Amino acid sequence: MSTDTIERDITIHAPADRVWSLITQAEHLGAWFGDAGADIDLRPGGAIEVRWDGHGLDGVVQAVDPTNLFAFRWRQLEVPEGTELGDGNSTLVEFRLEEVGTATRVRLVESGFDALDLPEDDRQSMRAAHTGGWERELDELGSHAGTVAA
Repeated sequence: MSTDTIERDITIHAPADRVWSLITQAEHLGAWFGDAGADIDLRPGGAIEVRWDGHGLDGVVQAVDPTNLFAFRWRQLEVPEGTELGDGNSTLVEFRLEEVGTATRVRLVESGFDALDLPEDDRQSMRAAHTGGWERELDELGSHAGTVAA
């Protein structure tokens, strides 16, 4: 088992363009991923913020390939304002979409835990928390997809 990477899949019974919008539009991202909203500048280098009741996480968009790949780095450690996100203070989250008949398979990969500037036990705890978190969040993505009109 890798200590650096989390990988999860979900199949959503919708075309890739619809699933793409659920993953990349702030109104949807803030509904299934966050519970208190989101903001996203959907371009490489653009800012992303996802909010939950009481806290939020911010990051930088890394890749935008419509209906295929969306990736962002999100801050995992407190760093001085203006510090660039990279190995040591953030992890990389990738959503890869693949049409499978009339459905879309979403493959989530979060990587970079081994490079975080944290003690080993803290890195393992964070990875474990994110592993459970992605299971819940992808279930919420699937549920959200079922509530959005085609």
